[in-house]
This record gives sequence, structure tokens and C-alpha cells, in this order.
Amino acid sequence: MKLTADYHTHTTYSDGKNKIEENALRAKEIGLKEVAISEHGFSHLCFGIKRREKERFIKEIREAEEKTGMRVLVGIESNIRGYEGECDLRPEDFKDFDVYLCGVHILVKYASLRDLWHLGAGNYIKNKTFLKPSKQLVKDTTSAYINAIKRNPIDVVTHVNFQCFADAVEVAKACRDYGTYMELNSKKNHLTDDELYEVEKTGVRFVVNSDAHSISRIGDCKLAEEQIMRVGIPLDRIDNIDGRLPNFRLAEYKRKKL
Repeated sequence: MKLTADYHTHTTYSDGKNKIEENALRAKEIGLKEVAISEHGFSHLCFGIKRREKERFIKEIREAEEKTGMRVLVGIESNIRGYEGECDLRPEDFKDFDVYLCGVHILVKYASLRDLWHLGAGNYIKNKTFLKPSKQLVKDTTSAYINAIKRNPIDVVTHVNFQCFADAVEVAKACRDYGTYMELNSKKNHLTDDELYEVEKTGVRFVVNSDAHSISRIGDCKLAEEQIMRVGIPLDRIDNIDGRLPNFRLAEYKRKKL
């Protein structure tokens, strides 16, 4: 299994250690066809890229692409902000981005106080205390994922169920139906083998990403590959390996709407 492209890398614009050009050079060095710089979204209270930085961020990506000869994509790891599927990448932003990643994170500016409690505090408390999540918490988190996928041209949902609790199978069904990929994240195990086995049976398609926060990890898919082999995920269901590139929703949306 050889990675063709890595769509989830961070730089100093969020909580990464290296600059955009360094990420691009490393991706070129290891033979990737393209790499995305996908910083944490605008509503992340600690690590999110700032809206005032957006133009400079895009400019640096385009300059890195020209200087290195590497295909470098403007990405974002947007945050789901509420039960109704609100995200912090707005429709007016779509024209500026190439890759739309999205996930549930804890320290974000939520759409409402209800969302702060159910998506934020509820998931945080259960994760930190190892208490069993309530059925309502799982239902709300699952709905947030599904509504976000329905409402937005999300390319990839990132690390489903990392520090939160949802029905991964139902999230996978929504991804399958709307053409969104599920990420197999090689930084951290976010689904158990049993969960991933059930997710695979839905027919959802996958991408493998490094979630690299330093250049040493760009293109690293070892952890994900080990789980893929244990669970028996067919490699032809993973669209960014062995020379293949995925068909992303955002690009199709922009072709039709913008």
C-alpha cells in the first residue's frame, strides 16, 4: 500500500511545527502527487487559523506550489459547530479552498448553548472520565455529523469518534450516500477494529491521511495500514493509494455552483 496523496497536514498556521513550504518539500521528497495544508477551522478557540490570515495562508500555499513544483492544495479541517450541522467554513469561503475536511473537535465556538453542552462539554466529560456516554449524547453527536454531511460539500470527515461518541455506522452511511470520504487517520486510532469492520460493510469509501503536525510524519500511514490489514479493508475502497486520487465533493460543487 503506497500513499498517493496526503490531505491532512498542519503547519504553524494552526498547531503544526513547520511552514507550508517545508510540508510541500517533504511531500515532494517522498514522492506524493499532491499534499493539502488543512489547518484547524476558524472557530477552534486554541489552534484554529484566523479569518484575517486566510488571504496570506492561500498566498503562501500558491507560492510554495510554484517554488517547489509540488501540487499543494488549500485545505481546512473545519469544525462541526452544532447539532444542525453548522460548520465554520461558510459557503462564501468555498471558492477559496481546494479540500474540505471536517470533524468534531472540543474547543470550538459552538452555534448555541445547547450545542456547547451536548457536543462540547458532554463529549469532553465522558471522554476524560471514561464514563459510558448516554444514548442522547450519541444521538446528538451522530446527528451533528450527518447533518453536516448533508448540508455541506464535505470531502472527508476526519477521525470519527476521536474524543467524541457517535454511531460510526450511521455516519458512514451518510458519507456513502452523499459522496463524502471517511478518513483512516494514521496519527491516532479513532475507531476500534470491530467498529471499522461494521463501517466497511456500509460500502463507504476511504482516504488514509497522516494528520501530520511535523514534516517527519507527512505521508506516514503505518498505523492506519496496520488496522486496514487486521480488519481486511479492501484496498480498492481507499482512493488515495497506489496511484489513485479521490473525487472530491467540493470540487464538483464549485464546478456546478460557482
